[in-house]
Amino acid sequence: MTMKVKAVEKKLKFTKDENDPGVYRYVMSPEQYSSLNQKKVIREAALRSGVSQGVMQACWDAAGEVIKAWATEGHSVALPGLGTMRFGLRSKSVEKVEDVKSSLIISRRIIFTPDTDLKDELKNTAIVITCYDRDGKEVKRVTSADDAEVEDNENESTDSGNNGSTGSGSTDNGGNTGTVTPGGGDEG
Repeated sequence: MTMKVKAVEKKLKFTKDENDPGVYRYVMSPEQYSSLNQKKVIREAALRSGVSQGVMQACWDAAGEVIKAWATEGHSVALPGLGTMRFGLRSKSVEKVEDVKSSLIISRRIIFTPDTDLKDELKNTAIVITCYDRDGKEVKRVTSADDAEVEDNENESTDSGNNGSTGSGSTDNGGNTGTVTPGGGDEG
């Protein structure tokens, strides 16, 4: 497998000053393939598993509802062959308990943690970069020779060194800080 990336020469401005001439830089981004719609995914999964598309659709729908329900209850839910998904939030921190209120929440987040096999698959995937100049003309092709590091959002270091911090006065509740199970339910 290979991942296709394009590097397009674009004019970047770092100020809002209209006299700023800007600079041209090659900006990389993965080439987006067409989005696979649910019907195509169901059809392929049914073919690979040997079950009918109707049964696969019912299983797909049921799994989606279970994942959504359990994740909103605070569980980290396994996604077969991919990793886990859970909800978290970014919030401001306060010194005193009487200052804790819901308005401190900055945003709610969906957190996906890939499993080791998926990270290894990405690490071993070659990357082909096609470079285009500002006129859209292809000027170069490069095949990856990088160290293939895969970002790990769960364990990255932060500004203050505290797990889950997002900078001065805010925290990111969704880091690798353990699981809270509202209502005392089972994790199993």
